[in-house]
Amino acid sequence: MENDYTLSRRRFAGAALTAAGIIATGGIARAATPAQTASGPLGPFYPIMRPADDDFDMTMIKGNTGRALGRVIEVTGRVLDSRGNPVRGAELELWQCNAAGRYDHPGDIATAPLDPNFQGFARLITGPSGEWRVMTIKPAGYSSPIGWRTPHIHFDVRGRQHRLITQMYFSEDHVTNSKDALYNQLGEDAITAMAAQQAADRYRWDIVVSDS
Repeated sequence: MENDYTLSRRRFAGAALTAAGIIATGGIARAATPAQTASGPLGPFYPIMRPADDDFDMTMIKGNTGRALGRVIEVTGRVLDSRGNPVRGAELELWQCNAAGRYDHPGDIATAPLDPNFQGFARLITGPSGEWRVMTIKPAGYSSPIGWRTPHIHFDVRGRQHRLITQMYFSEDHVTNSKDALYNQLGEDAITAMAAQQAADRYRWDIVVSDS
């Protein structure tokens, strides 16, 4: 009997094939229309004051000699439009809690410590093929007023015409993902908000916006 995890992995594999854009038709491979990335709430911890250092490496802050605590990861991907074309020059803002589950935000009442070496926010611009890359740490899960939050990273993506606010989740966290109400609200669309683990510390996530 197949369990929910088995079915989830099967849907993930199917979505990954679609995202790759390969559909065989009469022996000819053609591009598939990718599924739009599921939107999510902005959340209460969007930075009030943006840090002076907002580059792609969130594990270090310019002028500091230390490195952020936690497991360092690399996330790469592309921003695509609804036809699968790359969106060049899209602006991405991303923010997250640290390895202890704390946001550097005055509204976060968590008692976990802040990390003075963790940037916590980055601003990226996609390249010619819509590509982007960030170095960060794997965020922790944490308790919140709405219940348990599984590890996630917030994204605000601005394409040529449209804006997408979403949250990125991690494929290996299937147990804690299932306890997260916001994740569960996505239903079958949750697969579009899932980063695929390519290696121990490397992830891939393509973001599809509704630009035409």
